Amino acid sequence: MATNFFARDSDDVRTGQGSTAIDRETFHARFTAHFADPAFEAAEAERARLEEVAWEGYQEYRRSPRSRPAGQGFADPAFPLPDEWLDARQAIVDAQARHDQVDGPPTALLVCASPRTDQTCPGEMSKTFRLTTVARDALVAAGVTVDVLDLSALTAEYGRVIYPCKGCVSTAMPLCHWPCSCYPNHALGQTGDWMAEIYPRWVAAHGVMIVTPVHWYQAPSVLKLMMDRLVCADGGNPDPTTTHGKRPAEAKALELNGWSYPRHLAGRGFSVVVHGDTAGVEGLRRGLHDWLCDMQLVPAGSQSSLDRYIGYYEPYATSHRALDADEALVEEVRIAARTLGECVRRLRAGWRPAGDGAVSPRPK
Repeated sequence: MATNFFARDSDDVRTGQGSTAIDRETFHARFTAHFADPAFEAAEAERARLEEVAWEGYQEYRRSPRSRPAGQGFADPAFPLPDEWLDARQAIVDAQARHDQVDGPPTALLVCASPRTDQTCPGEMSKTFRLTTVARDALVAAGVTVDVLDLSALTAEYGRVIYPCKGCVSTAMPLCHWPCSCYPNHALGQTGDWMAEIYPRWVAAHGVMIVTPVHWYQAPSVLKLMMDRLVCADGGNPDPTTTHGKRPAEAKALELNGWSYPRHLAGRGFSVVVHGDTAGVEGLRRGLHDWLCDMQLVPAGSQSSLDRYIGYYEPYATSHRALDADEALVEEVRIAARTLGECVRRLRAGWRPAGDGAVSPRPK
């Protein structure tokens, strides 16, 4: 197979990783795996017909079977864009309008980043959920309208999914669209992407607070999925017609001509609470802090970000008792939430941190 791994022209698109196509037998095995429950046997004929339709869509690669002209406001108004993407974009536009309402209430997006819920996992509720509840109550008491985003829905709700980021930005920044246009992909059965609903929730918020545990020194997978898919908020292209969908050469040309790297979430305040039981809290807290700052969100204050251990090197079985006894941590979470609330009010009143608006010589 011919490859051009080492092509040197700046606008060359390097390919050659090989085919990802699967055969009919493999497709059948994967499709029918969704219907392993014997109850589906009564509808075998219907299932088989649906499989044929899905196979045809896969072979023809009907990625976005429903689309319409982009319309006014786009560089190429006649270029067709997926209905789902246009709907997601409109939700973001509407959310930004709510965010910008001068007389609207101060709002905060409160992210519970544990994958655990006692409703589907045979165990206790997460300590993260308990701390999120503390933060929510403190924000509400401070007069902030709270939107709780519980990422445990990824493990607990039917059909709830966040698909992985494909890293389009590593080809060229304008190839990464805002909001993400990689999903849904109907040809591959990649539908129901939750990010289409999550993007406007970030946009509408005046402040964001993340409460998270540490998993193996890192962010839990449910949080990392969302983080990676928010890359389009940090320099993403709001007009897919400028690249006519996913045309790498056009995206490269746009970037090399000078890309503005728009920060679509800039100016919102943030707070971070990280907890663990043996190791990793400081590294994750620092990483989340730096990530949010890179997107030009504003640290709420010195007491708005903290990392703490609950039951340090004690048994997992007594970890909730350890949290019960840690009144200082609970109060610190309240302070972090109240600090975010105060930051949000200052930002909405016109306050900006020092250096805000400076043009970076390294916009990436």
